[in-house]
Amino acid sequence: MGLGDIAQLMREGIMQVFMLCAPVLGAALIIGLVISIFQATTSIQEQTLTFLPKLLTILLVLALLGGWMFSRMENYTQGLFEQIPNMG
Repeated sequence: MGLGDIAQLMREGIMQVFMLCAPVLGAALIIGLVISIFQATTSIQEQTLTFLPKLLTILLVLALLGGWMFSRMENYTQGLFEQIPNMG
């Protein structure tokens, strides 16, 4: 196994992390932005106001996309295990 193969495995792993985290983080970012705009327009300066909506949004995204996330991780992990004999 050469340096190029190791770099390819690292690149694929990092892309998997980005693909799995992006929907959850994107949804939390959008909800946080909407609530921040609401707080700025109404002059409500409560710091804990964003916690519950973000938590519910993250749970909703995980409930909706959890199957897709697990299938991507399963495919990636199976691919890694299939490459183990070629590594030695």
